[in-house]
Amino acid sequence: MISPSVVAAAMAALMMFLLLTPPSEAAISCSDVIKDLRPCVSYLMNGTGKPPAACCSGISAIQASASTTADKQAACNCIKSASKQINPSPQLAQALPANCGITLPFTVSPNVDCSK
Repeated sequence: MISPSVVAAAMAALMMFLLLTPPSEAAISCSDVIKDLRPCVSYLMNGTGKPPAACCSGISAIQASASTTADKQAACNCIKSASKQINPSPQLAQALPANCGITLPFTVSPNVDCSK
């Protein structure tokens, strides 16, 4: 038979784990987001017409991976940070989701608030 003190210690350890674990950590990494968006870079810089299929596949992969609020915020912050380095065309960036057949609940903009 397991002693009550062992059960109490196990419960205490479990409670500590639950209390110390952040409630919502992003599972998506910035490196994954960048990898998925890499095929879009040349299109966003000076593209015309439809974006490359690999670009649209990458956007779809990000949308599928970012399932939690924390994931969406992490992806948003990563994209905002990366966009400062490549300086994409605002018009092409704003039109990219629709050009890939993807609907977003916000407008793509360098001023988007990733906390919302």
